[in-house]
Amino acid sequence: MPRDYALTSRPPAAEQAMEHEEKVVQWFTRTDWIQVGGRVAAILLITFILVYIARRLIGGLEKFTASHAHDVEARKRAATVSTVLRKLATTLIAALATLAVFNTLGISILPFLATAGVAGIAIAFGAQSLVKDFFRGFFLLAGNQIRQGDVVEIAGKSGLVEDMTLRYVQLRDYEGNVHFVPNGEIGVVTSSSRTYAYAVVDVVIALDQPIEPVIQVMREIGAQLRAHAVFGATILDDLDIAGIETWNAGGITLRARMKVQALEQSHVKREFLLRLKQSFDHHAIQQPRNTVTMVERTASQGRPPEGPPAG
Repeated sequence: MPRDYALTSRPPAAEQAMEHEEKVVQWFTRTDWIQVGGRVAAILLITFILVYIARRLIGGLEKFTASHAHDVEARKRAATVSTVLRKLATTLIAALATLAVFNTLGISILPFLATAGVAGIAIAFGAQSLVKDFFRGFFLLAGNQIRQGDVVEIAGKSGLVEDMTLRYVQLRDYEGNVHFVPNGEIGVVTSSSRTYAYAVVDVVIALDQPIEPVIQVMREIGAQLRAHAVFGATILDDLDIAGIETWNAGGITLRARMKVQALEQSHVKREFLLRLKQSFDHHAIQQPRNTVTMVERTASQGRPPEGPPAG
């Protein structure tokens, strides 16, 4: 008898597999797929409608806030918050729809939750950075530190903020490279697009060049830019000349700056330097030049000794 039992018995793993298979077959045969399919289609339709309504409501709130905003900064913040809310609402609605589909199919989510609870202990340490990203992203958004359209420097990367979520910030630099910076790695935020900026210009002249004519030329160019049809609208104040910044063998450096609208400092600086170069050429203002002194020896002076000196 023991021998016959050993031949006819099945391993526990095989019995469990057969039991699961029988349960799947029973579930598949007793399910009314026409009715279930109709319910799943209704759930998906309701999901798309809810996502559409949520996006419309958030978009309307953004337009309302932007229309009552008094400056560009408030409109930027409204656009950033609305983008994050759209993605958050879409994620929540999709998660609820998934649970509803599982319930319609008769699939219990309790085993999945139990498995997730056990697996959660194993991946808790790995999820620390993810939780840190979400918390940091929330505080960045609540503190109005980063918004879409800003030019910032974060985590060693700089560029235009194209997108922001609770997980990361998407930057595009001057060369077109896209950087995805996790919010958890953002410590200090340096923004170049808050209300106003300064176009800082360093002008180097020769040591023997009088300074007064140079300052006069710089003031004239600053006045020309303020009166310009295009650049005048972006310049907020007259040219501020600080004076001599450095003085060394390479020349004298004069520093000046102009208060401009945010993100306009580069355009104003380039135009100022272009006009300054043309004016320097016109007024013959001297700039530092590299000089090489050559000493020519005559035959009467003799030739230098060749080779090492005799010991």
